[in-house]
Amino acid sequence: MSARDIIIRPIITEKSMRQNSEDNKITFEVAKGANKTAVAQAVQEIYGIKPESVNVVNVRPKTKRMGRYVGKTNAVRKAIVKLPEGQDISLFDEN
Repeated sequence: MSARDIIIRPIITEKSMRQNSEDNKITFEVAKGANKTAVAQAVQEIYGIKPESVNVVNVRPKTKRMGRYVGKTNAVRKAIVKLPEGQDISLFDEN
């Protein structure tokens, strides 16, 4: 499995942006079978930064309703990556 297969996309929410500015943490959606060491190696390979720590969270699907129709959101595996001081990953193009 390559590094691009492990890290699917960054998760950009109010909470993740607050963690990024306050604690220098970035949140990624990762593959279902990815563990902490695989995520750390993928971040180092893609961005060239060795993370200080990696936490992995399984987010369960939530039940949602639209009128009489009931469905569920997708289950997601998230990785919260803490970067060393002074290091930064730009999630937005600065053009």
